[in-house]
Amino acid sequence: MQYRQLLQLINENVDPTYREFQKRLLKNDSINLLGVRIPVLRKIAKQFKDDIDNLLSFPNENYETVFIKLTAVSKLDYDGLIKYIDYCVSLIDNWATCDCFAPKCISKNKNQFLQYIKKYINCDSEFCQRFALTTLLHFYVEDEYLQTIFNVIEKAKTEKYYYVHMAASWLIAEVLIKFFDSGVLFLRSGAVDAKTNNKSIQKANESFRLSKEQKNFLKEIKR
Repeated sequence: MQYRQLLQLINENVDPTYREFQKRLLKNDSINLLGVRIPVLRKIAKQFKDDIDNLLSFPNENYETVFIKLTAVSKLDYDGLIKYIDYCVSLIDNWATCDCFAPKCISKNKNQFLQYIKKYINCDSEFCQRFALTTLLHFYVEDEYLQTIFNVIEKAKTEKYYYVHMAASWLIAEVLIKFFDSGVLFLRSGAVDAKTNNKSIQKANESFRLSKEQKNFLKEIKR
């Protein structure tokens, strides 16, 4: 498929109402958003499962093309993913694209992929860091990775970057829900700024998976 054919496919599925809705969610007018729904983009991405290099050569001139690229790469096996991972992460410039980029092959290669999480959390880039945190959220909230999660969060620039702050809060909340005592110890260590501490507690308290007693206790350790 040539790029002009891809653009034709995208333009045939533009929904102006959805575009306005998505623009309000993204809150970033610099993104060239055409307005195609995610199921359609994923269906288009499937057409490139055996033509990744061609797809990745196309210009990154709109949200939809980038989304299709990341979706297609996310379907590769682990070796295929690693071939393109740095390029893919460099394309991420908004929270929605970041959160949807969760290659399933990582779940069976968690130890091997940790080097990339550590690499991206050390990048001074908002969405590199957010990708590191959301990948931990998607695949690593398990007892054996708790210390790794805490180490990565400590390196995250939560005070500098809003979307890093929100991802870290989301991740801590999930730890609190699954490993309450460990999560509480982490918060009480003062490892994160007050704003992230309190947002984590807010998000955890919104979950039905914590007891009333646990929620009340979390309220007591707000800062």
